[in-house]
Amino acid sequence: MGKPTGFLEYDRKTEPYKPVEERIKEYREFTVPLQKEELKHQGARCMDCGIPFCHSGCPLGNLIPDFNDAVYRGKWEKAATILHGTNNFPEFTGRLCPAPCEEACVLGINEPPVTIENIEKNIAEVAFEKGWIKANPPAWRTGKKVAVVGSGPAGLAAAQQLNRAGHEVTVYERDEKPGGLLRYGIPDFKMEKSVIDRRLAVLEEEGIRFVTNTAIGKDIAADQLKADFDSVVLCGGATVRRSLPIPGADLKGVHQAMDFLPQNNRRVDGLEYVGEDILATAKKVIVIGGGDTGSDCIGTSIRQGAVSVQNFEIMGKGTEDRPENQPWPYWPMRLRTSSSHKEGAERHFAISTKEFKGDENGNLKGLVTAEVEWVHRPGERPQLKEVPGTEKEWECDLVLLALGFTGSEPTIAEQLGIEMDARTNFKATNENYMSNVPGVFVAGDQRRGQSLIVWAISEGRQAAHHVDKFLMGKSNLPLKGDGDLPRV
Repeated sequence: MGKPTGFLEYDRKTEPYKPVEERIKEYREFTVPLQKEELKHQGARCMDCGIPFCHSGCPLGNLIPDFNDAVYRGKWEKAATILHGTNNFPEFTGRLCPAPCEEACVLGINEPPVTIENIEKNIAEVAFEKGWIKANPPAWRTGKKVAVVGSGPAGLAAAQQLNRAGHEVTVYERDEKPGGLLRYGIPDFKMEKSVIDRRLAVLEEEGIRFVTNTAIGKDIAADQLKADFDSVVLCGGATVRRSLPIPGADLKGVHQAMDFLPQNNRRVDGLEYVGEDILATAKKVIVIGGGDTGSDCIGTSIRQGAVSVQNFEIMGKGTEDRPENQPWPYWPMRLRTSSSHKEGAERHFAISTKEFKGDENGNLKGLVTAEVEWVHRPGERPQLKEVPGTEKEWECDLVLLALGFTGSEPTIAEQLGIEMDARTNFKATNENYMSNVPGVFVAGDQRRGQSLIVWAISEGRQAAHHVDKFLMGKSNLPLKGDGDLPRV
């Protein structure tokens, strides 16, 4: 695959960013695309591994060495065919996936890994530019009707696969536009919404029907939906936000990240939104939570004109290199610095918030923290311990809680009698993704809990195979790694 000596001749090169002072003035994407010759060199770094461990790192089973080789040889249409054989939406994953495939890259054992994610994104962009991505409606219809609840990556992937099998697919979305967290959770500077809209146009032309502003369980009863369709696929995501139950949590100025980010996305898109304005403009902001959502809050706050942005993370500061107890090819918990972190945020690790402070009018004016340490004992889970004498008070006007999600809203499960686990995920087996209610399937975060976009697409694809088999007795839809098209 690629050039046998490519990894010796070419260094890893990723897309550069526009300068900070330029990019924070707007919400557009700010990466500068590489030239095709540079991408060819990046594809050439693929090592022709005897066992490509990047496959094990990719939940979709993408044929990574194959499309790297095609890019190296300048065969972009072939690369697009290979990539779309396992991934419905590489333009999404190429922007948003944390790239576990790169952490599993064999070259990454002792050198910077192949830029798999960026190559993937560019394959998709070239394919759209050249007109290779076009609607491909099924040649015939089965007469079966399937409802997909939720239009995030899991729902969209399930819908496209089931439509390809010839079923009539209707996707229900409670918000005004399809896309789920792709549209309302991911800031435009990470992925502009035109990227979603151009893919939706293809899906609609293929025959998928989208019904928006419709919440299943509220606007349409879940049991009515089940009665109207031959099968139902639940892809509503993990939407229950994790709270921080400490004194002062109800003060004005303490907000959930997933109230702040969707509101700003609607503002950028010119859409209406309900509730008070949550703005970081001219405020001292503290973001609690060190993951991707916290990073998105940082970048958005800076663009809104925050006076300062502090970021609190309860975990200790990771190492730059792979920890010794997390060997290749496993995903390492090391320090990751996003583009937003580099825009002016100050990060603090191993710190826990104990109390929010307010004024006489109930407005947030500060918070109290303490340093913490994690105690590790053999055979036991790590325990969090406060370091005595480390309390500190911080001044702030706005706190954004980016603490992740605890599970799914139970309304649909209660109406249909679907069993839920202790974390309020909807129970559905790994064998066929069906719940305890015949004909009702579950995929994505609603089944597995909060996870990655690449897992959501994978789950949607897997569920579609089993729905098709349930309806027709057998299925030609692929399972993980099979691909929709022959390897070329």
